Amino acid sequence: MKRIFFNKPYRFIFFPLAAIAFLSLISFVVMQLWNNLLPDILHVTTITFWQAAGIFILSKILFGFGKGGRPGWGGGSPWMRKREMAERLKTLSPEEQERFKAKMRDRMRNWEDCGPGFGRFGRRQDDFNPEQEKKDQ
Repeated sequence: MKRIFFNKPYRFIFFPLAAIAFLSLISFVVMQLWNNLLPDILHVTTITFWQAAGIFILSKILFGFGKGGRPGWGGGSPWMRKREMAERLKTLSPEEQERFKAKMRDRMRNWEDCGPGFGRFGRRQDDFNPEQEKKDQ
């Protein structure tokens, strides 16, 4: 995209028009989905374009605007989490950093040693023993 759209005189025209176009497109999609699916499934009436826009806006108000996950639940992009972790590690002393890294290595080692369905790939391939599997069953 050219830099012309981000210059001051043009951005006050371009961004509102882009927002209106996006809202119109989403409203049209909501209206089409509603009118083609729900009357046959739930026996409801069809809706207009403006009603679809209202449903979309109401759902965004009620269910959120999608700004990532909740803090502490893996939200945000990986590079953001990596940057936050690097900032936290900078505040620790070298001894605390080593203790933290050793603790994390131990946790990862314990996570990989869990049974099937745990860890990155479940049970590791080198731990597979067909005789033991027959005894377990």
